[in-house]
Amino acid sequence: MARGMDHLDQLENRSVHILREAYANFKNLGMLWSIGKDSTVLLWLARKAFFGHVPIPLIHIDTSYKIPEMIEYRDRLALEWNLTMIYGQNRQALEEKRTYPDGAIDRIACCKALKTDALKHTLSGEWPRYRMNHSKKAYELDRNTEPFTGVIVGVRADEEGSRSKERYFSPRSTQSQWDVGDQPPEFWNQFKTEFAPGTHLRIHPLLDWTELNIWEYIRRENIPTVSLYYNQGQGTRFRSLGCYTCTQAVDSVAGNVDDIIMELKSGKFVNIAERSGRAQDKEGGGGLETLRRDGYM
Repeated sequence: MARGMDHLDQLENRSVHILREAYANFKNLGMLWSIGKDSTVLLWLARKAFFGHVPIPLIHIDTSYKIPEMIEYRDRLALEWNLTMIYGQNRQALEEKRTYPDGAIDRIACCKALKTDALKHTLSGEWPRYRMNHSKKAYELDRNTEPFTGVIVGVRADEEGSRSKERYFSPRSTQSQWDVGDQPPEFWNQFKTEFAPGTHLRIHPLLDWTELNIWEYIRRENIPTVSLYYNQGQGTRFRSLGCYTCTQAVDSVAGNVDDIIMELKSGKFVNIAERSGRAQDKEGGGGLETLRRDGYM
């Protein structure tokens, strides 16, 4: 047990270091919060890195197809933890019903419209942003339209193939496009933090964490997570969270964090990819990497 805890300490220390390096070196940073376990662990680490205060705005891309409990959880923690909470969305696509649930386009095109395009235009400030007014406990149009020059993201290398090609500090073009073959080398915890003007940056403090590490850390820190991750008596739960139209529950009787850890260590999910229940990952032959090259999370 001690070795595992030591390893979690090492992961925590590296992630906190990366968060502080990012904040010290880049202006106008945002942090993506998908409301899932990984980005919530990232948020928890940010609270540790900055002594209980998160000086970086939290950004959620709201597709309008998230499970309601996820949105309730987002707003409750935003108020409890005094977070600068911002959301953006592709309102035009939603109003015109150009989505997969409306039968207009396939899943990959829907992800591009509701996630990739919404993310890029929310970060650039070209589309409306909505910021939580803590005194009113409601969202209002954000008057600040200054672009975010970098964004901190809770992706892990083990989560999915294209994500294993990332760096801690990963440059994108001004249009958020990713040149997979042109990534800076990172050796011995030496990170490149100087980039050409106009470079948009993605920062990945959880890159070396595994799904098991995430759950062990949630247990150790007692981090609140949505109940969707746990079996509620039906013999199913969600292993990965996304839009309800594209995310399938998995067969599992794991009803708490300890049960999930056992499944990952020696149970049914030892050799099954985490995002195997995400339908959009299966479409188009490498569809997710195509989306990510164009700016997807």
